[in-house]
Formats: sequence, C-alpha cells, structure tokens
Amino acid sequence: MPLVKVKALSELAPGDVTEVEAGGATYALCNVDGAVYCVEGTCPHAGGPLGQGNLNGNYLVCPWHGWEYDCRTGLNDSDEDIRVVTYPALIQDGNILIDVP
Repeated sequence: MPLVKVKALSELAPGDVTEVEAGGATYALCNVDGAVYCVEGTCPHAGGPLGQGNLNGNYLVCPWHGWEYDCRTGLNDSDEDIRVVTYPALIQDGNILIDVP
C-alpha cells in the first residue's frame, strides 16, 4: 500500500498516543518528543487497543494489562521475544503518513 495520510500532526501532541485506521487495520501512533512512530494497534498479549494506551517515555503502555512496548522498535520491555510490528511514519506538509501493507 502506498503512504496513507492518517492524521494532521497538530492533532498528535508530543507525549500523546492515538488510534488510526488504514487499509482496514488499526494502528497506534505515538509522538515521542516530536518524532512520530507507528505500531500495530493490537497488543499481542491479550488483544488490548494500543492506540488507547499512553506513553511512558518511548514506551507505549497497553491500557488493558500495562504491557509496554518500545514504540521505536516494537520490543516488549521485559521479553525480547515479544514485540509489536512497527511501520514507517513520515511527516509531510503538516500531516502524518504511514506506510502499511
């Protein structure tokens, strides 16, 4: 899939997380100190909605059970064998675009 515009950058302040949809799938966008990251929207632990979580530094915290994932790499904070898929996110003309399948 080509790059998809999912949100205006002005709608995602530093330290915020939001849920977006593209191509029939849900993703979580994270703004860490002005850098935007995109990860799959469902927690692999129990299916929690990651885009409804919050940030703890660069860690995205699942709202259901508190599992944490580095939104830059997708790695779980306590088990490197558990991860969420990351996707490229670009900022262009004040908009956030993601490159998803």
